[in-house]
Amino acid sequence: MGSIEHLPETVIAIGSTPHSWLFEHVSAVCHHVGAGTTAAGFKAGVPSVIIPFSNDQFAWAHRANDLGVGSKPIYGRDLTAGRLAVAIEFALSDNIVLNSKTLAQNIAMENGARDCAQVIVSCLER
Repeated sequence: MGSIEHLPETVIAIGSTPHSWLFEHVSAVCHHVGAGTTAAGFKAGVPSVIIPFSNDQFAWAHRANDLGVGSKPIYGRDLTAGRLAVAIEFALSDNIVLNSKTLAQNIAMENGARDCAQVIVSCLER
């Protein structure tokens, strides 16, 4: 991997930054669709440009696309500048942006930890 000195002036490199903070400040996220990154994108309400490369990323890639909050997955062997540009345009379309914001609003109304605890308690009480 090249060093930071070799990046073009149009690329801004930052160090380690929490997804939970970063994603709230961008229009879309291009990522590998790992579970944590995908969840952070869903919660932030930003569309995803999806480039999976292993394991569960393929399932999350298809789930994000099925929910209408991300582009069709671009697999590494198929990644080109043209395909990436098309995926970015798709992710920034009005419908995908609206779907992403709606998903984030729905997630914000959930209390998954509480609901899970209630299920566990209910099972233990039986």
